[in-house]
Amino acid sequence: MLEEVGHRHKYAGYCNNVLYAFDVDAHRWFAPHVSGTVPEGRAGHSACVSEKVMFIHAGFIQLTGWINDIYRLDTSTMVWTLINTRGTPPPASDRRSATIIGTKMFVFGGYGATRRSSSISVFDTETNHWLDTPSTQPLPVGRWCHSAFTYNGELYITLTLTLTWCGLNRTTALPFNYLWKFSPETFSWKKVEPKGKGPSPRYSRYCFMVGDRAIIFGADNTSDDLYVLDFSPSLKTLCKLAVIQYGLEQSGLPHNIRWELAAMTTKQQQENKHSPLN
Repeated sequence: MLEEVGHRHKYAGYCNNVLYAFDVDAHRWFAPHVSGTVPEGRAGHSACVSEKVMFIHAGFIQLTGWINDIYRLDTSTMVWTLINTRGTPPPASDRRSATIIGTKMFVFGGYGATRRSSSISVFDTETNHWLDTPSTQPLPVGRWCHSAFTYNGELYITLTLTLTWCGLNRTTALPFNYLWKFSPETFSWKKVEPKGKGPSPRYSRYCFMVGDRAIIFGADNTSDDLYVLDFSPSLKTLCKLAVIQYGLEQSGLPHNIRWELAAMTTKQQQENKHSPLN
C-alpha cells in the first residue's frame, strides 16, 4: 500500500536528460551522441517507437512540475526535435502510457495536478495534431504506473495504481491487476478476463509483446517474477492450464511438464496469499 503525501514528488533530485542505448549484439550499454533540441531532464515520461522514430511525452521536471510536451528522436540521425503540436493536448501529468498503433499515438491515464486520469487522447504523428476524441463508456478507473501494449490493432492496459477511498476524505493508492482492451475503431473499452492465474496486483512493471505473448516482468511492489499472457495458446499450454484448474494428478506426467506446472503455480500462490486485496 502506498500513500500519496502532499505535493512532495518521488522523482525530486533524480531528473536528467541523458539518453542511453543498449547494443543487443555486443550486450553493451553506451550513451550515443545526440544533437538538436534535447529535452530537458525529466522523469515519469512515456516513450514509444514508430519505425525509426522514438517519441517521448509528458513527465515531471524537477523545477517546473508536470508537463505535456512531445519530443521526437530520429534514431537514424540521432537528432532531437521539439514537436510544435496542434489541437488540445491532455493535461500535464506523469506516469501515463503512450502506445503507437499505426501512425497514431494513444495516451492513457497518468497522474498530475488533476490527480488520476481515465481519459484517452490520440496524437497523429504524421500531422502533429492532437485529435478530437469522443467520450466513451464504460471507462477504466483513472490510473497511473500501468502497463500498456498493443495486439492486433487494439490497446491493452493492465497492472496499475489507482486511488481508493479510505474514509474521512483520505485516499490511498492501491495496486490492481485488471486488464482492459480499447478498440480504436469503435473508440470503446472492454474489460477482459484472461484464463489462468495472472500476476498479483502491482505497478511500475515492464510489459512488452513477443509474437502472440505479452511478457510481464517485475514491479515496484513485488519480486522479480515473470508472467506470460498468451493470446494464441498451444494445445500443450491449454492442457497445462486444465491440470492446474482442476487439480489433476501430475505424478505420471513427464518431468519437464511437472517442472513447467510448478513454475506456473508456485510463485503465483505465494503472491496471491499476500495480496493486499485478498
